[in-house]
Amino acid sequence: MTLLRTTDGTPAGRFAFGTMQFGGTADAAASRAMFEACRAAGIVHFDTAYLYTDGASETLLGALAGPDRDALLIATKVGYAGGASAANMRAQFDISRQRLGLDMVDALYLHRFDPDTDLRETMACFAELKSQGLIRYVGLSNFAAWQVVKAAWIAAEFDMAIDLVQPMYSLVKRQAEVEILPMCAGLGITAATYSPLGGGLLTGKYLSGGSGRLSEDARYAARYAPGWMAEAAAGLTALAREMTTHPATLAVAWAAAHPTAPVPILSARSTAQLEPSLAALSTPMPAELYARIAALSPAPPPATDRIEEQT
Repeated sequence: MTLLRTTDGTPAGRFAFGTMQFGGTADAAASRAMFEACRAAGIVHFDTAYLYTDGASETLLGALAGPDRDALLIATKVGYAGGASAANMRAQFDISRQRLGLDMVDALYLHRFDPDTDLRETMACFAELKSQGLIRYVGLSNFAAWQVVKAAWIAAEFDMAIDLVQPMYSLVKRQAEVEILPMCAGLGITAATYSPLGGGLLTGKYLSGGSGRLSEDARYAARYAPGWMAEAAAGLTALAREMTTHPATLAVAWAAAHPTAPVPILSARSTAQLEPSLAALSTPMPAELYARIAALSPAPPPATDRIEEQT
C-alpha cells in the first residue's frame, strides 16, 4: 500500500479530515476551530475539492494550512463537472492551486469517472502534472473497481501508479467491501473512504427528530432512505449507550478497523459535531465489538454467482 507522507516526509496517518463544509455550513471561525481540533488530535491529511462551496473550502483550507504547509498532506479534486479532459482538469486545478495558495498540491483526484473521455488522456495529464512537480499523488474518486484497475493499467504506460482511491464506506454503505477495498489492498492503493457517519445517520440524531443533511438534501435523503439503515443506526445508538460512548465514535472506529486499513475521512459542521469522530482515533475496536457492530447491517454478497460454494 502507498505510504502517504506529508510534504516533509512524515507519515500521513490513518485518518483524514474533509473540508466540504468549510465556507458553507461552517463559517470561517467554525472552519478554523475544526482545523485546529484536527491538528491537536494529530490529523495531517486534509481533503477538499474544486467544487466545494464555490471555492470557499479551498480558500479557507489554504489560509489555515499555510503556516504548517510542509507538515500537512493537502488533497483536492477536479473534474466532477466538465469531464476528465486534460484541458478541463488543468483549468480547474490551476484555479484550485490559486485558491489554496499552493504551487504544489500533494494529492489530486479525478472526482468521478468520465465515460466520454479516453482514460489515456486523463492519465497523460496526471503524468504531466507529476513530472512538473505540481502533484505528488494520483487519486480517483467515486470509481468502480474495474475502472480503477483500467486506470492503473493505463497509468503504468506512463510509469505511474494510482496512489489513492476515494469510495463511500460506512456501516450502512458497505459495497466497497466487495471489490474496492480488496482491490486497494491487492494493488497497494490507499483507500481514503468518505461518509463514515452515513451522512449523519449513524450519529443517531435523526432518531430523535434532529435535522441535518438527510433532512435538508434530497440526494442524501434518498441515499439513506432504506428502512434497514435507520434500524442499523438505532442498533448502533443502543450499543453506544450500553458502552457509554457516542455512536459516531463507534461508527468511525468500525470503518477504520476494516482489515484492509482504509483511511476514513471525517467531516463536520462544528467542533461539537467533530468531537465524537475525533474520539475514534483512540477508541479500540476488538474483534468481538467489530463483529457485533457489523451484524447490525447486511454484508453485501461477494462478487461471484457461486455464493453457495463460499465457505
